[in-house]
Amino acid sequence: MSLEILSIGTAIPEHSIEQWDAASMGLSVCTQTESHTRVLPELYRRSGVRTRHLVVLERSTNGTLAQQSFYAPASSPDDRGPTTAGRMQLYEERVMPLGAAAATAALIDSDVSASEITHLVTVSCSGFSAPGFDIALIGELGLSADVARTHIGFMGCHAALNGLRVMKAYTDADLQARVLLCAVELCSLHQQYGWNPDRIVSNALFADGAAAVVGRRARDDDESAWRLAASGSTIIPGTADAMSWRIGNHGFQMTLSARVPDLIRQHLRPWLDDWLAASGFAIDDIGSWAVHPGGPKVLSATAEAAGFAPSLLEPSRQILADFGNMSSPTVLFIIDELRRSGAPRPCVSLAFGPGLTIEAALIV
Repeated sequence: MSLEILSIGTAIPEHSIEQWDAASMGLSVCTQTESHTRVLPELYRRSGVRTRHLVVLERSTNGTLAQQSFYAPASSPDDRGPTTAGRMQLYEERVMPLGAAAATAALIDSDVSASEITHLVTVSCSGFSAPGFDIALIGELGLSADVARTHIGFMGCHAALNGLRVMKAYTDADLQARVLLCAVELCSLHQQYGWNPDRIVSNALFADGAAAVVGRRARDDDESAWRLAASGSTIIPGTADAMSWRIGNHGFQMTLSARVPDLIRQHLRPWLDDWLAASGFAIDDIGSWAVHPGGPKVLSATAEAAGFAPSLLEPSRQILADFGNMSSPTVLFIIDELRRSGAPRPCVSLAFGPGLTIEAALIV
C-alpha cells in the first residue's frame, strides 16, 4: 500500500528581505570587532540564500532597507536580545495564520473538503504552546472536532518526512482516511545575538514558511499520482554532537558542526543502497531528488556520496535561494516543485537532523 499525495499547499510571510540586507541586520546584533564586521557579510554571501520571508518584518527590501522592530541593535556585548518567552508569544500569534494559508491551499487543490479530513498531523520545531496551533487550525479550517490529531514536535528539518510516514500509516490502516499534514516554522524568531560563528551561519540560512499535504490511500490504477511507497530512518553512531537544537534563555540555539558534510559523505551511500534495495531500486533508477538544503555544502556532499549528478539538486538549490532554509516545510516546497514540473520518478527525498539522523522517503 502507498499514500497518494493529492495536493501540496505552501505559504510564506508577506514581507521579504534580501540577503545583503539581512547581513546588515546581523551586523547590528552580532559583531563586536572590525574583524567580525568583515567576516559576517561573507558568511551570509556563502549561504546560497538570496531572499527570505520572515514574520518579524514590517517592510520588505524594496529599494530601501527592510524594516523590523523585534530585534533592537545590541546595547552591549552581553545583550542577547528578546527572551524566549517573548519569542514564544510572537510564535503563538503568527503560527496559525501561516499554517492555515498553506492548509487552505492544499484543501482547495485536493477537492477534499475540510469536513472530510479524518486525521490532522502538525509539524513544528520552532515554537510551543498548549493548546497548540493544531487546535487553532481545527477551528480556522472548519475541521471536525473529532479529527484525530498527531503533533510532531522539535524533530528539526526532516520532520515533514516523519509526518509523511505518519500519514501513510493512517491511510494504510484505514481506506476511508483523509489526512491533512501541516508543517509550519518561524525560524526568524530565533535570531541569536553575539559572536558565535555556528549560530551566525544559522542566522544566515533560516527563514519562515509553511507547507501542507492532503493524502489518502493510493489507487492501484492511477499511475499519474505521486505516491509515498516507503520511508526510512537511521542514526549515524557517535554523531550526537554534530547537530543540535536546544532551548536557551534567549531563543532556540542551533549548532551545526563543520563535520556534517563529511559525515554524509562517509555514511549516506551504504545505508541508502540497502534501503533502496529493499524496495527493488538502485541509485541509478532514481529519476529525481528532493534533498533538504541544509546549506550548499550539505547538498554537495549528498550528491557526491550518493553518486548522482549535482545538477539533479538544482530544485533544492533554487528553493534555498528563493526562500532560505525554512526547516521542516522546505522539503515539501521541493517536492511540490518537482511534482508540478513533471519531474521523473521514482523520486527520493532526503533530510538530515539532530542525532545525526538521516530520513528518507521514496515516491513512485
